[in-house]
Parts: sequence; C-alpha cells; structure tokens
Amino acid sequence: MIGLTIGLAVFVGVALGLLGGGGSILTVPLLAYVAGMDAKQAIATSLLVVGVTSAIGAISHARAGRVQWRTGLIFGGAGMAGAYAGGLLARYIPGPVLLIGFAVMMIGTAVAMLRGRRNVETASDGDFSLPIPKIVTEGLVVGLVTGLVGAGGGFLVVPALALLGGLPMPVAVATSLIVIAMKSFAGLGGYLSSVQIDWPVALAVTAAAVVGALIGARATAMVNPESLRQAFGWFVLAMSSVILAQEIHLSVGIAAAVLTVIAAGATLACTRLDVCPLRRFTAAAAARRAVV
Repeated sequence: MIGLTIGLAVFVGVALGLLGGGGSILTVPLLAYVAGMDAKQAIATSLLVVGVTSAIGAISHARAGRVQWRTGLIFGGAGMAGAYAGGLLARYIPGPVLLIGFAVMMIGTAVAMLRGRRNVETASDGDFSLPIPKIVTEGLVVGLVTGLVGAGGGFLVVPALALLGGLPMPVAVATSLIVIAMKSFAGLGGYLSSVQIDWPVALAVTAAAVVGALIGARATAMVNPESLRQAFGWFVLAMSSVILAQEIHLSVGIAAAVLTVIAAGATLACTRLDVCPLRRFTAAAAARRAVV
C-alpha cells in the first residue's frame, strides 16, 4: 500500500502543478484511506506535503517577480497564527469530526473550481492600498481552517488576496503559494504537539508530490486548464461523498453521490440544449469572472 500511496501522490502533485492549487484536497483521503493513517496523522502529514510543494512552486513565481511580498507576509503571518491555533485545537476534536469537516471543505473547493476564478478590478503592480485589518482577519480565519482540517488553501487565499489585497490574479496566485506554505508549516507545528508522524512515509509522499507538481507545471501548455478544472471539481465532489459514507453513514454518501451525478448530468445537458434554466446562472457567473 505504501507503493500505491507514493504512486498516487505523484498524481496529486500533477494536479497541483496543472491547477496551481486544489490538488492538496486529495492528500488527506489518500493518506487516510490508502496509506491507512488515522485522521489526525493524515491531516498533519498533508500539511507537510502541501507546505513543501507550495514553497517549491513559489520559487519560480518569485524569480519571475510575481510575488507581492508585503501582502503575502501580512496575510501569511496572520494565517500562521490561525493555522497553529487550529493545529492545537484539533487535539480536542475527534478524528471523524475532522474528516467530516474536511469533506465539507472538499465540497466548497469543488464548487469554487466549477464556478471558476473571478477576475476583479485591481490596482497596478506595486500600487496597492492594503486594508490591513481585513487582510489580518481573513488570514486568521483561513489559517484556522487550514490548521484544523489540512485544506482550504488556494481556493480561499486567492480570492482573498485579489478582493482584499487588490492584487491582479497572476500576482494573487503566485503570492498565495507563499501564504499556503507559511500557514501549512504553522499548522503542522500545532499538530506535532500531539500527533506522531511517520516521517519516512511522509517524506516519500512529499517527494513524490513535488515530482508530480514539476511534471504538472510543464504539462500546463498541453491541457485546457478550464476543462481540467471542471473535471477535477466533479472528481472532488465524488470523493467527498466517499468520505461522508465512511464517516457518517453509507446512505449519506450515496445521497451525496446521487446529487453529484444529477448536478453533473444537468450541467452536461445544458451544454447541449438550446433552452436551459441553469444557463442564466452560469452566464451570470461567467460575466462576473469576465469583469476586469
């Protein structure tokens, strides 16, 4: 099973490299259900994987000058405080409850991916008026979520940096990697006070994810990112139903899976039909994303 875990970790890294985020949402289920780790150990290990992978991914962005350090360090510092507190708080929360919270986070991630990223009007590079209290508050909240369940990275950080920090989307994506790395390591620090990590397995999975991320980054030019993001969103929704079935009840997981199939079918039908009620909502979302 360790060999299978490492092989699948490469896939997780490829998803991270292709999407610039989101692949980490697969790390906890991989470690919990394939590697056989308990919930808290899986979450702690995932924080290591996400932190290292994000830090390495941020290096190329930093060399290209796309990282807005002031905003990233303010948000990341607040996120570290929240993540460390979340890691400490997790010792008082049962593992199954954490996994249920993780499944909810997966659903939120999938919905965000299916809707796509929203572009907003931003200031020019280097000309940012920072609402520091809002950034600190948002950083604390996002960090707390990350520390508790080992997720809630890019899909929460990127919109926060774009909307609150006024960063252009390419800069927000690059800066988010710095933030994600900072708060992942802080969350890991909180968990290490009460959780023992299997370091050989953790380091092997991390190395595999890094290799996959480098492969994925090189493959971005050959893949339609919008189609990939949509497919990954539906896959994450399906995975969340598996966790709900495992941690709550089989019927809950089946219900979630059925709703996912219905939603996917309706979405597919709307792409082929001339008249579709859902198109009004998708068109409105697309219009919002097109605003610059």
